[in-house]
Amino acid sequence: MANVNKRALGLGTQRSVIRELFEFGKKRIAEVGAENVFDFSIGNPSVPAPASVNETAVRLLTEMDPVALHGYTSAQGDQLVREKVADSIRRRFDYPAKAQSLYMSTGAAGALCGCLNGLLERGEEVIVFAPFFPEYRVFIEGAGGIMKLIPADIDAFQIDFDRFEEALSPRTKAVLINSPNNPSGAVYSEETILRLASVLTEKSKEYGHVIYLITDEPYREIAFSGVKVPFVPKYYPNTLVCYSWSKALSLPGERMGYVLVAEDMEEKEEVFAAVAGASRSLGYVSAPSLFQRVCAECAEDTSDISVYEKNRDILVKGLRDIGFTVVEPQGTFYMFPRTLIADDVAFCEKAKDFNLLIVPGTGFGCPGHTRISYCVPTERAERSLDAFAKLAASYNH
Repeated sequence: MANVNKRALGLGTQRSVIRELFEFGKKRIAEVGAENVFDFSIGNPSVPAPASVNETAVRLLTEMDPVALHGYTSAQGDQLVREKVADSIRRRFDYPAKAQSLYMSTGAAGALCGCLNGLLERGEEVIVFAPFFPEYRVFIEGAGGIMKLIPADIDAFQIDFDRFEEALSPRTKAVLINSPNNPSGAVYSEETILRLASVLTEKSKEYGHVIYLITDEPYREIAFSGVKVPFVPKYYPNTLVCYSWSKALSLPGERMGYVLVAEDMEEKEEVFAAVAGASRSLGYVSAPSLFQRVCAECAEDTSDISVYEKNRDILVKGLRDIGFTVVEPQGTFYMFPRTLIADDVAFCEKAKDFNLLIVPGTGFGCPGHTRISYCVPTERAERSLDAFAKLAASYNH
């Protein structure tokens, strides 16, 4: 065996279940045709970026000096970009964000890795709530931390505070939340955020050190029917916001996001410097220059998220009529119904017989569920219901 880092080798040779399904789907499409495959595996936005994105990119390419446009920005991001993003946050959330509190990152993944590596000493703990995005474990352990998982409240996908408080300890360095949530589509209510802030404030005093709250928010703008997504720094001062434009602007391949260090955080300058230093050590410096500028100018635009809401409504009603238990998503483009048997891995494998590609909940820390990524053409959502009905019928014989 090669003399390489064993953990890195494992990560590099074990493809995620989601990616495996995505590749399987491409193979099935070649065999039976795209119209006969119902691929709900991957969260790749299906609606185009708003017209303002291409228009802004073309204008910048036409008007700006190409050396400046394509050259390095400052490590933490272009100053004018940071000022525009801070101004947008101030207007939209009534929160006094400042440019010097923003670190422009290569997507939410770069933002999370910068925060975790900047905060954690080896062996410190990060609490995560199921269901959770599986890469959190990779990011946390890669930063030398230990992930502690709180089981899901499967009736509403809010926080189970009894189990959360039992898990807190002096080794707790941070809590990582994701709302709107991948994979459940749940949005943490204001009541949930207020209680979380209260617990963290109390425990920080008890332990004699700050417990940081890291909030992962690539789906912030994708919320339905007037659902409010609380802006967490307004509720808890020791918050780091990790944001990405991948979903709201349908730009996952451009890898653009930021870290916002809350304005009233304890020892804020040191925390920001640690995030910047960690990002430097990981090579996450000077995020893509063109799309820093594009995203800053389009920060208040979104893709047509009404498509996702329509798909949600079709699938929630259709699946419930078939006999599935589904907690209605309040946002994102995912839903997380219970599987019709306890073994979600076997259930999702069986679904492939009907060309349904859905992801087992076990990988999200929540067995007995499956993730359906409905960022697909509406026609696919509608036509898939017959396949779901056949899958359900196969368990009723």
